[in-house]
Amino acid sequence: MSDHIHILGICGTFMGGLALLARESGFSVTGSDQKIYPPMSTQLLNSDIPLVDGYDAEQLAPAPCCVVVGNALSRGQPVVEAMLSGGISYTSGPEWLGRHILQDQWVLAISGTHGKTSTASMLAWILEQAGLQPGFLIGGIPTNFGLSARLGGGEYFVVEADEYDSAFFDKRSKFVHYRPKTAVINNLEYDHADIFPDLAAIETQFHHLVRCIPGDGRIIRGGGEAIDRVLDKGCWTPVETFEGQEDEQCADWTWRALSPAFDGLHIAGPDGADAELHWELIGSHNAANATAAIAAANHVGVSLDISVKALASFSGVKRRLELLGRPDGVAVYDDFAHHPTAIEGTLNALRAQAQASKLIAIIEPRSSTMRLGQHKAGLARCAEAADYALWLTSPDLQWDLASIVTAHGQEALKSTEALIDRAVAVAAPGDSIVIMSNGGFDGLYGRLLAALEERARS
Repeated sequence: MSDHIHILGICGTFMGGLALLARESGFSVTGSDQKIYPPMSTQLLNSDIPLVDGYDAEQLAPAPCCVVVGNALSRGQPVVEAMLSGGISYTSGPEWLGRHILQDQWVLAISGTHGKTSTASMLAWILEQAGLQPGFLIGGIPTNFGLSARLGGGEYFVVEADEYDSAFFDKRSKFVHYRPKTAVINNLEYDHADIFPDLAAIETQFHHLVRCIPGDGRIIRGGGEAIDRVLDKGCWTPVETFEGQEDEQCADWTWRALSPAFDGLHIAGPDGADAELHWELIGSHNAANATAAIAAANHVGVSLDISVKALASFSGVKRRLELLGRPDGVAVYDDFAHHPTAIEGTLNALRAQAQASKLIAIIEPRSSTMRLGQHKAGLARCAEAADYALWLTSPDLQWDLASIVTAHGQEALKSTEALIDRAVAVAAPGDSIVIMSNGGFDGLYGRLLAALEERARS
């Protein structure tokens, strides 16, 4: 079939979103993954996209016109070897997206170490409320839309622009394939220790992105010396800055908190316009994300007032400080934070919201950077806002987590069962528990809710 593409690693948020876009564009789409898992598997099956569990060679018979290879795939896997030996055309997900979806679109790319998913979701919602019918591909599910990707009906496309590599045969960062006209660089820290030896290597990739932005485009950047170094290598595009007013008075876009929880903001733009935002989200990190999204929307002609009205109805993103429930009076949140800076920002936001009650953090150090111990020096400090910080330690960690966190009065436990038991033991009605992981965490979310519900019945 000439329009048949087969996607390897289809249940990841990026590749699953790509599958939805391809299907909406008229391609016949199939895919496979090592494990077929929700929430992406649910989206795909609801879109009638056939899924294969595993990476056997037989899934390529008959051969598709193209195999789109996810960056989790590598040489030696049967399907990869069959693809190469059979001479089947193949490409990476980011390259396929750039060629087939982003051509002739005004691309708004959201990059940075933290806040990409939330900022991209906010920007897509602003453009939607402004009547621009944007397309988008986001590494999460914005609750206002209920899906992670769509083609849209206009000329604008919002993409979460990840610096991770594209595929086993293309070690460039994903975002170099997108060629945005509007680019946000939220922040820049060391991450992805499995592919980048140091921060300088990441800065080089970000400069490759900067080189692709046209002279009539716009770069919207947060603060920090790392971004300074990226732009000092060469920049051919107008730059606008955003910061909290207490951080940088001369920034083009500024925000100021109207409450300790940051659920009310005063935002000011470079043209003298200002407005107040009152919304459901909390935290200084979300204040920064909102300001970046507003600045990006302004580049395509959306006023500050329209943006603020849109964000007042923005309801967040799944797994980004998502309230799962309040069993037995305990608020239980799910949060994707897996970098020390993100963990600290989330916990500080919750602490400001509920100052009088206990805050309990359950944290799985699951990312490659965490497992390699690159952030261990500042690990305990990032959880200081919690009254109880409960860390999962496991044999695959290549460093001694327990000795680090217990020295700061925090706890390291060896199983999810132990984490649940401890959290239930210390949580009282009115307290908050936040579960922090970028993975499934052995189903801890549902099991903790059930344990608290059982406690309420006893």
